[in-house]
Amino acid sequence: MGRILAFDYGTKRVGIAVTDPLQMIATPLETIPTNEVFPFLKKYLASEEVEAFVLGWPRDLLGRETDSSQPINQFHQSLRNRYPAIPVHKVDERFTTSLAMDAMISGGSKKKDRQKSAGKVDTVSATLILQSYLEQR
Repeated sequence: MGRILAFDYGTKRVGIAVTDPLQMIATPLETIPTNEVFPFLKKYLASEEVEAFVLGWPRDLLGRETDSSQPINQFHQSLRNRYPAIPVHKVDERFTTSLAMDAMISGGSKKKDRQKSAGKVDTVSATLILQSYLEQR
């Protein structure tokens, strides 16, 4: 059984989370600049078996696409074109950033530390997206 990778895609950074090989636990993996996603994936897929991708899908409160949908749609299509054998699942990502921030606060992260590490919020958001996917299937 392969791992599942999840993405919290942004125009500047992409948060990435991964499951264990048994696909039971979602954990933060890394935050990388958006332009480095595909080189990262090439290297990662050379060493790890990945069964599926999960992509956070932005929606507004009424379930409609948002301003950030267009770049994510392009990323979604690029994933499908480059890795046609790996399915891409979309997961509603509403509130993941605020939930990630709440989780960091609950975990004792100080305001100064949270402000310095925007990338950490992205990996926590990706983890929440992945956990949501695992719970839904």
